[in-house]
Amino acid sequence: MWPWFAVAFLLLLALIGASLLLVNHLAPPATGRPSHTLPLQAAQTDIDRELSPLLAAHPGKTGTVVLTDGVDAYAARAVSARKAGRSLDLQYFIWHNDLSGRMLASEVHAAAERGVRVRILLDDMNAAGLDPHLLAMDAHPGIELRVYNPFRNRAGPGRAFELLRRLFSMNHRMHNKAWIADGRVAVIGGRNIGERYFGAATEVNFRDLDLLLLGPASGQASALFDRYWNSAAAVPIATLGAQAPEALRNLLDEVHRDARSERARRYLDRVADSQLVRDYYQHALSPHWSVGIEVFADPPIKWRSDDREQWLVGHLVPMISAARSKVMVISPYFVPGNDGAAMLAALTGRGVRVGVVTNSLAATDVYPVHSGYAGYRERLLLHGVDLYELRSQVHAKEMPRVVRQGVSLHTKALVLDDARGFVGSFNVDPRSKNLNTEMGVLFDDPVIATQVRDEYLRLTSPAMSYWVYRNRQGELRWLDRTQPEPVEIEHEPDADWWMRAVAWASGWLPIESQL
Repeated sequence: MWPWFAVAFLLLLALIGASLLLVNHLAPPATGRPSHTLPLQAAQTDIDRELSPLLAAHPGKTGTVVLTDGVDAYAARAVSARKAGRSLDLQYFIWHNDLSGRMLASEVHAAAERGVRVRILLDDMNAAGLDPHLLAMDAHPGIELRVYNPFRNRAGPGRAFELLRRLFSMNHRMHNKAWIADGRVAVIGGRNIGERYFGAATEVNFRDLDLLLLGPASGQASALFDRYWNSAAAVPIATLGAQAPEALRNLLDEVHRDARSERARRYLDRVADSQLVRDYYQHALSPHWSVGIEVFADPPIKWRSDDREQWLVGHLVPMISAARSKVMVISPYFVPGNDGAAMLAALTGRGVRVGVVTNSLAATDVYPVHSGYAGYRERLLLHGVDLYELRSQVHAKEMPRVVRQGVSLHTKALVLDDARGFVGSFNVDPRSKNLNTEMGVLFDDPVIATQVRDEYLRLTSPAMSYWVYRNRQGELRWLDRTQPEPVEIEHEPDADWWMRAVAWASGWLPIESQL
């Protein structure tokens, strides 16, 4: 067998060597014509006219609304699409072809039919199999769709082989999430587009967080979108596949029909009853106005930039290190690495209280990431970090008390000293730090900090999470605090043997840099 192993080893070395030498030379070229955010007008669109008096009353300030509820988050996107009269700029890591994805696609298409200019930028890794839908949207004269760092081979074995050839460059993905309407309204945060992000899934929904921004900070988001849109990593979808107009029209008809289905109607009834929609149409929406808002993103081609100070992590680490009394971290995928663990230990060492809430093994949707986190768990506890792990099931607010619903954490946020913090797409893991592009909102405002802190406190409450600790013998334990007498759990709660086995096996793999 040794000759075969030698041949396989040499082939692997050849593939790695080709990847290192060719890097992006085999990638499709960015042939799209440059375009930029359309100039703002005082009263051109409904959004202009609604915001103009508010912006005049709060000069230089950005209005903010914290969106913790998935239905409210869907409503913010749908309403802004309906009100848009000039432009929609949409940038996402994932856009699922499910009920919520198709309904929002229908809203975007309807905006284009009214003459709104639509630009959509999607990461290509999660667009596999969606080319007919993407080409259908792109076929509209008012919609242009580009994909980030795409495959030249769109399906079949060629796609897998291209992944091997371009192993290193294809590993860099665009994790950004932004929804920008008329250059004046932006929704920035952790949510992708899909049922689980908007409380529409029947089994498991994500607990997530966005910020709705009104005014100047939306202009920052637009400028960042332009950088990505016009970068060498953004390739027009039309250059990667042929359009068949009749087939595409039929596909769009199916999307519109599905978006008007009975299931869609039931969900839209929930949207109509959401607090955000009721406040908006009753003119009772009360955003908090602040000057302490900055929308920030990694460079569009992050792996070519050696200036890490311009990376998002280069802004977050000094902020966290400078905390004086309190650090609260919400991260669904939490793999701090030796440097991150040392930073948190240094904080607790000088008396700063540090708390982290992440997914339990039963709640996570990526078992290898949990194994990476588990390798740091006892070290963090030893240094006094408070750890909480989200329960895999909680009582759903809209259901009877006896009904429980699956939940998974997807929020990425932090609060420092109840005064400053971050909400966005950045996980505390090596992939967000070094491989993916990320974006989010840096805030220096005690009101926003209090709102995000309240979400942290909800997530760490007994009903939502387990408290992780070491008992007197130094053994790892989980505390279920929902019972009259708290119950000590000796192993990963709610996780079956298969979950535990996969996580244990993943922990032996040398993959932490990819998590």
